[in-house]
Amino acid sequence: MAVSPQSPIKRLLHGLPRGTPIDMDELAKRGADAKLASFYARSGWLVRLGHGVYALPGDEITPLAAARLLQARVAGLHVGGKSALALRGVRHNLSARETLVLWADGRFALPKWFSDRYPSRAVFAPLFEKLDAALARATISTPPGVLEGVRVSSPERAALEMLHEVGVHETLEEARDVFEGLRNLRTEVVGKLLSRCGSVKAVRLFLRWSRETGVVDVDALRARFDLRVGSSSRWVSRMADGRLLQLKPYG
Repeated sequence: MAVSPQSPIKRLLHGLPRGTPIDMDELAKRGADAKLASFYARSGWLVRLGHGVYALPGDEITPLAAARLLQARVAGLHVGGKSALALRGVRHNLSARETLVLWADGRFALPKWFSDRYPSRAVFAPLFEKLDAALARATISTPPGVLEGVRVSSPERAALEMLHEVGVHETLEEARDVFEGLRNLRTEVVGKLLSRCGSVKAVRLFLRWSRETGVVDVDALRARFDLRVGSSSRWVSRMADGRLLQLKPYG
């Protein structure tokens, strides 16, 4: 259907970002309310992804482009755990349909339009206590080569997020293989995160595997930081596959 260059739909579409979801806030800036957006979707000028979320026809919306939209809606939302490590070049046997792991500050549910399109998992756990603004900035950023504005855990933070999920969503073997790929971790950041991490399992696994791989100097960390390993007793838990995981305090 031919339209005049000055038609309302042409003015609406002009300058809309390509390859990214478009929400009603963006459309409202261009004078389109929900009723008009719905009309344009029925007419083929927009593609409806879900309630109040659209895309331009022919656009391929990547998982990270969609996640960036969710960041504006969910406090603290970021790519975390094994997904964050993969984006930072630390990966092992990634499949074409790898689950995108998204962490946030509070409980949240991924919208249906998102979860229907992308293998994904929403995670909320109060993993770190008293995480000040400076440390938060140091542990979440956009890696080189990743879509601008997408927030991703640093390797130090992502490693602990991944270890927190070991035995539930991550296998012990896969997590260990990924952990071995860690390089050049920042000692100061590692120490501060370990001193604020509320997951005894994650802290003790990190220390055990650090001793075994040499990723960081555990004794140097102990000398400088109050590492949250829990009690002095052996930590024991049964994993989802029925095996017992036993961890000593400092690896």
